[in-house]
This record gives sequence, C-alpha cells and structure tokens, in this order.
Amino acid sequence: MYLLQTNNVVDAVVDTTLVASTASEEVLQESINLWTMAQYGGWIMIILAVLLAWAIYLFIERLVTLHNAMKEDKSFMDRIKDYIHEGKIDSAINLCRSIDTPASRMIEKGISRIGRPMQDVQVAVENVGNLEVGKLEKGMVIIATIAAGAPMLGFLGTVLGMVQTFFNMAQNASGVIEITALSEGMYQAMVTTIGGLIVGILAMFAYNFLVARIDRVVRQLEGRTLEFMDLLNEPA
Repeated sequence: MYLLQTNNVVDAVVDTTLVASTASEEVLQESINLWTMAQYGGWIMIILAVLLAWAIYLFIERLVTLHNAMKEDKSFMDRIKDYIHEGKIDSAINLCRSIDTPASRMIEKGISRIGRPMQDVQVAVENVGNLEVGKLEKGMVIIATIAAGAPMLGFLGTVLGMVQTFFNMAQNASGVIEITALSEGMYQAMVTTIGGLIVGILAMFAYNFLVARIDRVVRQLEGRTLEFMDLLNEPA
C-alpha cells in the first residue's frame, strides 16, 4: 500500500512537472514571437514599420532601375560607328532612342553635337552623364537617412520606456517594487531598441548594395564616353 501511494505521488509530481514545463514553453514561445514583441513597443514601432516599408519600396524600385540601366547591347557601339562613318546621323540618333538607356542617351547627345569642336562634344556628353547618375541616385539619401535614423528612434523608445519604468516606481507609495508594474516600460525599452537596430541594419545593407550597383553603372558610362570620343577621333 505504501509503495502504491508513493507511485501515485511520483506520478502526480511528474504530471505537474510536465504541465509546468508545457506552460513555460508556451510562455517562452509567446515571449519570442516578433508580433507580440512589436505590440509592446508602442507608437515608435509603427514609425519603424513605416520606415521599413519605405526602405523596402525604394530598394526594389532602385534595383529595377539599375537593372534596366545596366542592360547593354554589345553591338550597339559597332552599329553607331557604322552609321557615323556612313553619315547616317539620323539613323544613329533613332537607334539611341530605341534602346533608351543612360549610355544611349549620352551617345545621342554626343551625336547631336557632331560638327562642333571636340571639347564641346565631350562636355555635352559628360553633362548628360552627370544628369543620368543623379537620376540613378534618386532616393538614396532617404535610404541612408533611414539607416541612420531608425536606431536613434529605437534608442528614443528605450529612453521613453525607462522613463515610464521610473515613473511607475515613483508612483508606488508603498515602496515595494512589483515586477508587473515595471515590466511594461522595460519591455518597451528593449523592443524598440531591437526594432530600430533591425530596420537600421537592413537599410544600411540595402544602401551599400545599391551604391555598389551605381558605381558599376558609372564605370559603364565612363567606358562608353571614352569609346564614343575615340570613335569621333578616328580618321575618316
């Protein structure tokens, strides 16, 4: 009888342990759920979410633009060369307009200046190139600002959360500090920091990636400029 009672007690303890373990796992899963964490972050998390969505939109839009700008027809310059040597200036301009890339717009401007001094042609081509690079860099300042500003907003949420925590402590006249009274402010302090860092890191990587792609396009434009000027300097 004693052994039977002992086994029952052991089974009850094991069941209680399993229930407690299951409950703790559920609490743990809830605590690491990103949506639940974001809800405790307050209004700053809404701003961070808007900044993240804005950065993603700009990144995709710039990525598509740069992809189109890097499209290159390997026979383009050969066809331009043939048209110029044959005196078919209008055909060369129409070819540039049909391709419609930053490089083709530069070449089109240079072709339209044929007959003027070479220095004027080169300046015209370079001016168009500068305008095209400016178009490619559209929105980059916003992404850089998000990369720098999102962590600062997160830290602002941290400060606000700590202020809320100390305010709750000051309102407690009994002098007994309860964890539940302080948890909300502490939770907000930690969550906004994490949110700000996540948005800032993603925006920073996106910015650097786009800068590298823009540099590739700039080098491509420089190569096309040199190739076009060499073409004009070739003997007839």
